[in-house]
Amino acid sequence: MPLASVSVCIPVYNGERFLAETIRSVLDQTYRDFELVILDNASTDESGAIARSFAERDSRVRVERNHTTVSQPDNWNRVVQLSRAPLVKVVCADDLLHPRCLEFQVAPMEADPGLALVAARRHMIDEQSRVIVPRRGLGGLTGVRTGVEVARRVVRNGSNPIGESNNVLFRRDDFFAVGGWRADRTYIMDLDLWLRLLQYGEFLGLPETLAAFRIGRGTVSSENAEAIYEQQRMLLEEIGESPFFQVRGVDLAVGRLLAPAGRSRRRALYAISKLAARRTEGDDAA
Repeated sequence: MPLASVSVCIPVYNGERFLAETIRSVLDQTYRDFELVILDNASTDESGAIARSFAERDSRVRVERNHTTVSQPDNWNRVVQLSRAPLVKVVCADDLLHPRCLEFQVAPMEADPGLALVAARRHMIDEQSRVIVPRRGLGGLTGVRTGVEVARRVVRNGSNPIGESNNVLFRRDDFFAVGGWRADRTYIMDLDLWLRLLQYGEFLGLPETLAAFRIGRGTVSSENAEAIYEQQRMLLEEIGESPFFQVRGVDLAVGRLLAPAGRSRRRALYAISKLAARRTEGDDAA
């Protein structure tokens, strides 16, 4: 098959509950010139069968499988290695894309080779795909920004204002140039990668909401809130010491002050999602 313009990659491990919905959100894109690479990390549930059922009906879908289960960073690195297109988006197996996500993000990346990342806002959704918090992210980061501008905003935010992998598009060559996802940054892999990629080009923040990030029970984010906080705090200090990003002392001071608030926001999101799930279970039981 001819080379596609974009590789959408879904790494999955025991994700049967939401995987079909995630795949459909990718295949329903208005932009059609993409391949969908699904990497099954030796799942023990029906994830592989679900993925293969889509591959049988759509030639853009390619399903690969690890012989044994590997770590999340290794799995995510491998799925990008399996991609073939110059532009890449990695979508978690429980997250969603808006139908026009690729349409809005691919065009500026192809038009401006100086862009390293294009990001959009995203909804935070619960286990029933209901919006918990709408249009989240990119505060002060819409439009074209330099890596220095983005780093200063990230540090001041004290958290991750850019977002997760599903609402970001990046260049495959840059990904390998910076070394991909880092195994020692498991809980902040996204933010760590975005900042390293921004040493290769500029950032474009789109005001549209083009993805949805699921806050659910049993997810990596929900079960490791404290570890996320500690790794984010460490990364912010590291950015602050980087001569490339030129972070000012006032930026670090504000970030240190606001970091606990970011942790509290995450806790509140998980609590809201759990409450919504319990209510749904109660309604079903009734």
